[in-house]
Amino acid sequence: MFQTTTSTQPSTQPAASIPHPEGVSSEEFRAAMSRFTAGVTLVTAHDPDSGARGEDVGMTATAFMSVSLDPPLVMVSVRNGSRMDDLLAEQPLWAVSLLSESQRHIAGRFAMKGRLSDRLLFEDIPHTRGTASGAPLIGGALAVVECGTEQRVVAGDHTLVIGRVLEVDVASGDDGPLAYFKGRYRHLG
Repeated sequence: MFQTTTSTQPSTQPAASIPHPEGVSSEEFRAAMSRFTAGVTLVTAHDPDSGARGEDVGMTATAFMSVSLDPPLVMVSVRNGSRMDDLLAEQPLWAVSLLSESQRHIAGRFAMKGRLSDRLLFEDIPHTRGTASGAPLIGGALAVVECGTEQRVVAGDHTLVIGRVLEVDVASGDDGPLAYFKGRYRHLG
């Protein structure tokens, strides 16, 4: 269900990247955006083609948001060429666990760079398998959202993956959210 745009003229050249406006460096932009407090999530999917039983894949993300109530849509931003980007280009079903303040260790574990396999990362984390997505749903999360990809939009060095919400589960506890501010995980309150 990917939406695409069409052009009347064929293009033989790759899309040119948009240069930074004069005076705005990547470092300045990163510093400004670090002042924006964001919730922390774990995006997960199951790769059925990896190994005999497939492999679960996870990625910590703060660039996650609700897009629409009717139909229910959410969006996550994934780095181009990352394992999650490659998987979600092929696997349209995925999930997002909204992490609680007590799940900082999970966020840190799945934010590690250069890891070879996620199999061990899931090993001691309580989780269930989503009925709609087949993706791991993290136990103790504030809520879990299972999705099917509706659209992928390349935006600079990331791809925005917009998903239709297929199932949700909201925890009954009173835990607070895990937040990210100025490059660190934080608790609200």
